Amino acid sequence: MPYKFLEDIAIADIAFDATGKNLNEVFENCVLALFECMAKLKTVKAKIKKEINLEEEKLDDLLYNLLEEIIFIKDVESLVFSKVSVNIKKNKTFKLNATIYGDKINQEKQTLKDDVKAITLHMFEIKKTEKGYKARVIVDI
Repeated sequence: MPYKFLEDIAIADIAFDATGKNLNEVFENCVLALFECMAKLKTVKAKIKKEINLEEEKLDDLLYNLLEEIIFIKDVESLVFSKVSVNIKKNKTFKLNATIYGDKINQEKQTLKDDVKAITLHMFEIKKTEKGYKARVIVDI
């Protein structure tokens, strides 16, 4: 399973671990878990495409800023999402290009869940493992 929600980590928030064979995959799985916090993915059509480009020196800053940017887009443009594609390149810095797909929030067509406010830094991490990468994220709702 690319991500799993952790019931015993945060009482008033949502916590999840995400894994991936490489950086692109772990970032995509973190984003999908974030989307799942907001809405049932099968009920959100991929009609609107948004591009996100970020550059950071540190990997954890890159992941944090990507997730925060998605929350910002959700709040400002009233969108929820269901699909993502991430491409990360590393030279002196990490450069990320992400494409997210979703639709305008529509309670009649979508099964909405929690209104995500922010990503917390509490227990936030991304690390290399024997099988690839693992990230832990706690979402403030």
